[in-house]
Amino acid sequence: MIARMVRAACLDRTLYEEVEADPGLTGQAVAVVVLSSVAAGIAAIPHGGVRGGVDIGIVALASWYVWALLAYWIGVYLIPEPQTRADAGQLFRTIGFASAPGLVRLVGAAPGLSALAFVAGSVWMLIAMIIAIQQALDYASMWRAIAVVLVGWLVQLIALGVVASGFPHPAAGV
Repeated sequence: MIARMVRAACLDRTLYEEVEADPGLTGQAVAVVVLSSVAAGIAAIPHGGVRGGVDIGIVALASWYVWALLAYWIGVYLIPEPQTRADAGQLFRTIGFASAPGLVRLVGAAPGLSALAFVAGSVWMLIAMIIAIQQALDYASMWRAIAVVLVGWLVQLIALGVVASGFPHPAAGV
């Protein structure tokens, strides 16, 4: 699994093809997503305490799931190419492994590196997800994969903002 995570983080297109084709790797893909979410939570502990870290880890996991569903729907039903043939498992496995760069967020637990680690991890994951989606959905056009990633990511961010607005802000004293 670790070797696959390294290959995923190195943006190895053949890894994404292997993962797409092997339903036996679903558990590993889930583990990668969970590890990436835990990394986000651990990195948040110095800023929000253990409770904040747990919250961030849960939000990261839930956000990935929402984004994955959106990416599947957008990529398969909204803007497929003629050769696009994929089931949810294929796409979820590939983008699950594309979460491997999210482990870099662990560096964010070090003083002064939080913002850099989160930005670097997020950008790296988005790039990996573009490659994963292009491979899983058999897109000839990388631009179509970029569109799926960005549209899904923006919709997910908006949804997350709406949900978060319903919670009291810690500074509000509520």
